[in-house]
Amino acid sequence: QVQLVESGGGLVQAGDSLRLSCAASARAFSNIAMGWFRQAPGKEREFVAAIKWTSGSAYYADSVKGRFIISRDNAKNTMYLQMNSLKPDDTAIYYCAATYTIGVPTSTRGYNYWGQGTQVTVSS
Repeated sequence: QVQLVESGGGLVQAGDSLRLSCAASARAFSNIAMGWFRQAPGKEREFVAAIKWTSGSAYYADSVKGRFIISRDNAKNTMYLQMNSLKPDDTAIYYCAATYTIGVPTSTRGYNYWGQGTQVTVSS
């Protein structure tokens, strides 16, 4: 069982930065992969970034590569998504996800634990 709680969303202007947090509670963090997904109104939930907890290996969607940075703090059991140079197209509800796996899935079907989501709105 993994419990996830996102926070840090808000309303910002294009070009601004925002940092999302995902506090995780789990029996153990070995073999855990965690990721960020987002869903805009009328669209499917899409992959944003993912990280392997033990190694820190990170993966990004092409749409955010070079702008977003995923990381984790082992002492705080928290995952972060640093979002820079935000665009209006980044507006969505952002979800934290986790799964027990050897690899790092980059699709929604690869994760079975989800947070409640946090709203990010970027104005032009």
